Amino acid sequence: MGIYDRDYYREPSPARGFGAFAMWSVTTWLIAINVAVFVVDALLFQHMLARYGPQAYRLPPQVLQLHGLPTSGPLDLWGYFSIDKAITHLQLWRFVSYQFLHANVQHLLFNMLGLFFFGPIVESYLGTRRYLAFYLLCGCSGGLVYLLLYFAGPLHSPGGYVAHLVGASAGIYGVVIAGAVLIPNATVMLMFPPIPMKLKYLALGMVAIAAYTAITNGNNAGGEAAHLGGAGLGYLLIRHPQVLNFLSPARARRARARRQFVDWSQETNR
Repeated sequence: MGIYDRDYYREPSPARGFGAFAMWSVTTWLIAINVAVFVVDALLFQHMLARYGPQAYRLPPQVLQLHGLPTSGPLDLWGYFSIDKAITHLQLWRFVSYQFLHANVQHLLFNMLGLFFFGPIVESYLGTRRYLAFYLLCGCSGGLVYLLLYFAGPLHSPGGYVAHLVGASAGIYGVVIAGAVLIPNATVMLMFPPIPMKLKYLALGMVAIAAYTAITNGNNAGGEAAHLGGAGLGYLLIRHPQVLNFLSPARARRARARRQFVDWSQETNR
């Protein structure tokens, strides 16, 4: 999906312009890290399989698994989220690390496009520190909701306990929902099919699809459960951004000063 009407990118703000895309913002660093992790892990995976012959890298995962060969790179093995690894074995870093791993190029591309278009909107509103915390917390919430829906029943299956969960989608769903709260009437253009729609309707549609798929245990139900977690926390945090003020004391002081000035002005005008 892409922004169709980005006039709001040029609206002024005290910082660098609401939604303005900066070359080395938190958003661009997140994109760069995701791409770097994917490339490095693919190269390491190729190196791992080279000892089994030059054609091993082209074999599908099912064939690799059948022959007892590794099916993913070392970064993926170290960082993917599963209930078994993260909870049973107390590898809690996986709530964060899985957010920087992707299954394939298409998975990476669509996630990074979403982050590229919508990340600057939320970053310019929250500021760098609060935005980074917002993004990572939404990703962690994706893992938590996956965990909850597994034990609640909808995702319960023999393979659900050890299923691999990877991707930045939970954090990006949080970003999209936050963008829809901030600028609900901005027009975006879907890629497939190319239909313009308001951002608030796009966000509602994404959440509705994720909820239906997760509850009915449809295709990619685990991933959609993570999307719900990111979207839900994203909505709560953008509605109550003061929760993140401890990460940006200067912004919090300015907000308090503005509130005090407004209160003083109201008192003097009575």
